[in-house]
Amino acid sequence: MFDPRRLTDAAKSLDRASNGHIASILRRGDLNGKLGSTLWLYSAPGVTAERVLLVGLGKQEEFDSKAYRDAARSAVRAVNESGASNALLYLAESTVKGHDRAWNVMQLAIITADASYRFDQLKSKHDQLRHQIKIDIGLQDKPTAELTQALHRGVALADGTSLAKDLGNLPSNICTPSYLARQALELAKEHRLVCRVLEEKDMQKLGMGALLSVTKASHEPAKLIVLEYRGGPKKQKPVALVGKGITFDTGGISLKPAGEMDEMKYDMSGAGAVLGTIKAVTQMQLGVNVVGIIPSCENMPGGHATKPGDIVTSMSGQTVEILNTDAEGRLILCDALTYAERFDPSAVVDIATLTGACVIALGHVASGLFANDDELATQLLQAGQQAWDRAWHMPLWDDYQDQIKSPFADMANIGGRPAGSVTAACFLSRFAKKFKWAHLDIAGTAWRSGKDKGSTGRPVPLLTTFLIHRAERN
Repeated sequence: MFDPRRLTDAAKSLDRASNGHIASILRRGDLNGKLGSTLWLYSAPGVTAERVLLVGLGKQEEFDSKAYRDAARSAVRAVNESGASNALLYLAESTVKGHDRAWNVMQLAIITADASYRFDQLKSKHDQLRHQIKIDIGLQDKPTAELTQALHRGVALADGTSLAKDLGNLPSNICTPSYLARQALELAKEHRLVCRVLEEKDMQKLGMGALLSVTKASHEPAKLIVLEYRGGPKKQKPVALVGKGITFDTGGISLKPAGEMDEMKYDMSGAGAVLGTIKAVTQMQLGVNVVGIIPSCENMPGGHATKPGDIVTSMSGQTVEILNTDAEGRLILCDALTYAERFDPSAVVDIATLTGACVIALGHVASGLFANDDELATQLLQAGQQAWDRAWHMPLWDDYQDQIKSPFADMANIGGRPAGSVTAACFLSRFAKKFKWAHLDIAGTAWRSGKDKGSTGRPVPLLTTFLIHRAERN
């Protein structure tokens, strides 16, 4: 119900069935409709359900994307905590500014999965109160084919996001580059995809000196994972998704401070997002071709570690002076971007927890978006807005390129403190001149810290929605 005490059509139906029981309770002031508030009613007359949950939607004139998602999340959490075995949610019937019911249904499926997500498989004792709840989406008329498709896509996107969360939340002693490679191979086997895993000897033959410089001190072998989904016509150029897969980042010789270093297990969130997106796209059977490229390794200190001042040669032939070994993500991505050229892609999007500077610029709300093509940038921004997995378009002007000049190599791998996320993108842009390219810096959005620490699964919703729109245009 909306504030103040204005019932939706579904609530009015229940109120009529209960001979005004709901309205009489509201007149007592137990619930006014404040956004996210909830109230359980027990044994309502004329209603076969054991319990009825009233959910506050806030002001009707302010009921937008965020309000709908907040209300849905409150409802699902209340249901999860209730001990119920099944529930019927009528929130999708609400009118949300700028969206149709298909969007409502898809988002409700995604939010239900997100609010129900737990990562406790590594605990010796699982939560004994947890149980499976069957949740249905209620409509007052028959569902259309469009709504059925929206539900199917919402479930697929939720599954892909959950995969990305699981991979991110795993500790780095389990989620190694080899583990990521096995997950890609299993995904390929399950969905009949094409998967190849390149070993370090293969990377050496290809001249991936930048990538190999990062993994030198690690005992875990690096992997370059290539996963192909072929849902479009054979001649259709693929979209390439390139995901940073640093399964743990100590900073190398440029060692990070100890505080919160455990969160550097999330430095492979770009890789997780690529695998999660391909899983979602595969379940949706979208008519689009997608190539996932995941350079994966650890960044460790040691006697063989790359040192500040070392110069390496990338696969493209360009040389890089490594001034800071903690700016390693761009080193593995630059070789992966060069490798992407062989697929003649229609567009390339790389996804990386790349810079702390992006967190300072945008906080934990929006991902940073950089692109060498305005049309591609617009498509990604619109997809993020639609999925409520938003990004913000950042500058990629040539003026910033001067900051990564080196007197000894073609470029340096850092450009100093000013505009750190921009100069990182400028570095990558030098390896993306042969195709339309965008870079998503997800350092502020890939995981949450604090008491609710955990992977968010972003930007799987943005990327999947982008590919849905791409398939519809083909």
